[in-house]
Formats: sequence, structure tokens, C-alpha cells
Amino acid sequence: MCNKTIRRMMMKAVISVIGKDKVGILAMIANECANYNLNVLDVTQTIVDSMFTMTMIVAIDEMSIPLNEFAERMENLGKEKNLVIRCMHQDIFNSMHKI
Repeated sequence: MCNKTIRRMMMKAVISVIGKDKVGILAMIANECANYNLNVLDVTQTIVDSMFTMTMIVAIDEMSIPLNEFAERMENLGKEKNLVIRCMHQDIFNSMHKI
């Protein structure tokens, strides 16, 4: 099986982050992912007029807690850090954005 086929078969989640730019946002999110055994597959970020936005795709096949619990922890972390952090299963994200 080629690597692209393997990537499509794994379960993934989408993490989005929005907020005022400050040092360490990407590192903070990546560390939280590592704490719960999520593997970062892809990330894109941009800063527009001091607003930070990031979308991260993570593999969730081997995560150590349920996705809904991780999503709640990330949302709470966002509130603590004055960011909006959302995490959802990629299937839900894809369904929401189908034309």
C-alpha cells in the first residue's frame, strides 16, 4: 500500500485556532496533541493584521482519550489563553463543507 492510501485510511481530526497573535501558540497546540498521543500530519497558519489563524490535521487512531474529551480540553485551553480552539472529527468537517 502506498503512503497516500495509508494516510486516507487513518482517522483524523481538524483543529482550528483563532486569536490575537502571540509567541508559542503553535507549540502549545502541538504539545497538547503530543500529550494525548495525536500525531500532527499537516498544519497551516497565517497572521492577518495581528490575528493568528491555524488549521491542523492530526491522526487520532492512537489517541489516549476520547475525541470529545480532547475537544473539550482544547476549548477550555483556548478560553484560558484568549483563543478560540475547536477540534472535530474530519468526517464531520468534510460533511459540513461539501458543496
